[in-house]
Amino acid sequence: MKYVLVTGGVVSGLGKGVTASSIGVLLKACGLRVTCIKIDPYLNTDAGTMSPFEHGEVFVLDDGGEVDLDLGNYERFMDIKLTRDNNITTGKIYQASVGSVIDKERKGDYLGKTVQVVPHITDEIQDWIERVAMIPVDGKEGPVDVCVIELGGTIGDIESMPFIEALGQFSYRVGPGNFCLIHVSLVPVLNVVGEQALDDNVKGKLSQFCHVPEQNIITLYDVPNIWHIPLLLRDQKAHEAIFKVLNLQGTTKEPLLKEWTSRAEICDGLHEPVRIAMVGKYTGLSDAYLSILKALLHASVDLRKKLVIDWIPACDLEDATEKENPDAYKAAWKLLKGADGILVPGGFGNRGVQGKILAAKYAREHRIPYLGICLGMQVAVIEFARSVLNLRDANSTEFDPNTKNPCVIFMPEGSKTHMGGTMRLGSRRTYFQIKDCKSAKLYGNRTFIDERHRHRYEVNPDMIARLENAGLSFTGKDETSQRMEIVELPNHPYFIGVQFHPEYKSRPGKPSPLFLGLIAAACGQLDTLIQGSGSQGNLSAKLGNGIAMEKVYQKGTTKPAKVLSDGLYSYCNGVQV
Repeated sequence: MKYVLVTGGVVSGLGKGVTASSIGVLLKACGLRVTCIKIDPYLNTDAGTMSPFEHGEVFVLDDGGEVDLDLGNYERFMDIKLTRDNNITTGKIYQASVGSVIDKERKGDYLGKTVQVVPHITDEIQDWIERVAMIPVDGKEGPVDVCVIELGGTIGDIESMPFIEALGQFSYRVGPGNFCLIHVSLVPVLNVVGEQALDDNVKGKLSQFCHVPEQNIITLYDVPNIWHIPLLLRDQKAHEAIFKVLNLQGTTKEPLLKEWTSRAEICDGLHEPVRIAMVGKYTGLSDAYLSILKALLHASVDLRKKLVIDWIPACDLEDATEKENPDAYKAAWKLLKGADGILVPGGFGNRGVQGKILAAKYAREHRIPYLGICLGMQVAVIEFARSVLNLRDANSTEFDPNTKNPCVIFMPEGSKTHMGGTMRLGSRRTYFQIKDCKSAKLYGNRTFIDERHRHRYEVNPDMIARLENAGLSFTGKDETSQRMEIVELPNHPYFIGVQFHPEYKSRPGKPSPLFLGLIAAACGQLDTLIQGSGSQGNLSAKLGNGIAMEKVYQKGTTKPAKVLSDGLYSYCNGVQV
């Protein structure tokens, strides 16, 4: 087994995750099987109880692991399926898992010795890495060839010190030729707009003071989109430097990145915009919705559209904001009304819920393509009950425990005393109830699908009959038929809510069907997409070829789409994707 360790210096957030993912892509392109481990030195057991403002979104794996968003990067870039053990935290090492250091100490496994950071904690870290590195994540049998390890945080952090010591010991444990260290740092270049490649003089100085061969200094500068990063590594022969350290020279092939190159170039050349309004609670931090942004990007690139995101704080749509901050209220509604499609993501807590309900109402009444995810599905059901069934106090018991019309309720198996790891998590099966519905067609007319979940509340099964009699259609349910998974408005151009999180399984070149449907509906091309859903690989040829087309709106009018410069997070134009 070969190991590649990626560390970071100077400041956090340099892009270690993207670098580690890109290294994995490059090694895979050379014919190697690759797995990844992310080390987060914080004391939390996992990312599940942290606010998105702390570390960005919580990424959910098939096995229900709530992990750092970098594992999402690994899965998307390398098209692999990781486990919860691929994310190591200090909390897991000390106490959280069976076989942890504290667990062993309580059982007497250390034979009465004083339990210390060195060697007991450092040994546990090394044992964990060796054990998890052997688990295949690409669907094939047998161990992989290379394990890429990313150490979170910055070298010098106090909480990282046990891991740094453990990894230093680990390099000796696995022996010469089996361990390669890659350090990601920041080198400011003055009097330059943006980042650029380092010149030879700078590389010479870095080589001299860091004791690194000059040919091993790789420059990762600003690029139009992150799909270029593996190409930058390839062009600078990073794989050859890694293979030299790992004694893999002559055992691998030249990296084959034709499809990756094509996708990066296509993304650069897109010019016809599609505007999606993101109505959320954490719009001040794009990483809070990272997987959703990636899924939208995958779908828009597949359909040859330039994605433009209009960030709308849900609170700004509410009546209270009209009184307190009328300018923010007007700006939010202007963005919502100008969008080609509306997406309401998941979230927890009462703040902004009324704004999300108003967004769902606007999409339903004005026939704007709508995708609601998790809470986004629940608010769509609440809005329908209030507006169509005239149940004015319809609500979720999460927000109003005493509501007389609970459309959304706490799941019976959930815990109200412990927050961490107690939600309905991981991959669960959804069975389609109706063949002739948009979601089933987008999934290729399959009878069931497996998608990842993360929720404590669900649509009240006692309300289903009334809602369906009024026109709402629950087209997907779990194996008991008591838990609602997909809801649609049959006579709407595209109005779908899902309890699961389809964004977690979206991949470049293999976009999530529901995100593909949203983008296609926003462009007036959903019918063409559904007709070709049986052969999704040909969708690019059917729906997009890079040629500018008039945009067909739901009202039947056509007009060229315009890109506004205010309040946008847009892809493929120099902003990181």
